[in-house]
Amino acid sequence: MATILYLHAHPDDECMLTSGSMAKAKANGDRVILVTCTNGEEGEYPEGFVASKEELAAVRRKEVAASAEIIGVDRLVLLGYHDSGMAGTEANANPVAFCNADLEEAAKRVVDIVAEEGVDVIVGYDRNGGYGHPDHIMVHKVARRAAEIASIPFFQATMNRDYLEAMMKMAAEQGAFDGPNEDQGPSGDFGTPEAELDTFIDVTDFVDVKKRSLEVHKSQQLGVGFVFNFTDEQLRMGFGTEWMISPNFGDGIRRTWMV
Repeated sequence: MATILYLHAHPDDECMLTSGSMAKAKANGDRVILVTCTNGEEGEYPEGFVASKEELAAVRRKEVAASAEIIGVDRLVLLGYHDSGMAGTEANANPVAFCNADLEEAAKRVVDIVAEEGVDVIVGYDRNGGYGHPDHIMVHKVARRAAEIASIPFFQATMNRDYLEAMMKMAAEQGAFDGPNEDQGPSGDFGTPEAELDTFIDVTDFVDVKKRSLEVHKSQQLGVGFVFNFTDEQLRMGFGTEWMISPNFGDGIRRTWMV
């Protein structure tokens, strides 16, 4: 049995990227620790959903707790940093924003959890944080540094850019979207090309967990609501595999999930 720590930027980030592998690890008898770095107060939300950023933060903390319960997480830790907002926004300059946190201090907070739990593996993000969000890039840095200090493997969770582009095109052709909308689904510099990935996790049996995990994040469904239009087959095709870069990337070995 292994203990795996998944480091995420905001409440809801755990859903799409690693909820399947988290649920699978739990089903395999591993201990799963979810650490969420920020409160998500700079996130978008439906008009009238909350009255303030502080209220949004409180809602999102409750949502991630509900998501963790669905996934089967053994321990949820909320580090409580302030959301940095999307790249290029004024929120990036907030001195208390996560992207401006002291790297060594943030890494030490994660290392303390590693020591408490006897963590064997840290899972964070790729170097671009999946799509360039300042908090996601900071997660990469913090996870990498914490793994260095603790001398344990660091896996980089990401998206398979080539595969998802093909799946989104197919879903659009099959009418999964309500209408033409260039903003639906991933676009731009997201994820990692398949040639730069070496770890592939089959989570087909846990796609329903991913969907239910996403459903409890009511505040954050503006940009991902299209997922609920997918058929079961489309969900399995689009979200039945999770992707990572292993610590040994470049040795030519294609891996399934292992610790």
